Amino acid sequence: MAAKLNLIWTFISHYKYLIVIVIGVAIVGFLDDNSFVKRVQYELQISDLKEEISKYEAQHEADSRRLRELKRNPKAIEKIARERYFMKADDEDIYVLSGDLQQTTQADETAQ
Repeated sequence: MAAKLNLIWTFISHYKYLIVIVIGVAIVGFLDDNSFVKRVQYELQISDLKEEISKYEAQHEADSRRLRELKRNPKAIEKIARERYFMKADDEDIYVLSGDLQQTTQADETAQ
């Protein structure tokens, strides 16, 4: 038993710096809050958030253009009312085709 302990103690004393470095790298690399694994997870999360930001910026640009058009042109309000909400003037008749209804719902979903 003492021979085994002496052998283990000799191994530890001979490779003490290597053992400390391996344990330190393991702690910093995998177990710590600032580990490499967490860093990779954070980088993936950052890239997802950047994609979401670009999507919202594009949506903001489209909505801003539409709002400017509505402020400049009163006919645009009438056009939207006719196309989306099937409103009509007193002397008009509206015929809704099934394909038109699908296109309108798809346009509403993309606008949201």
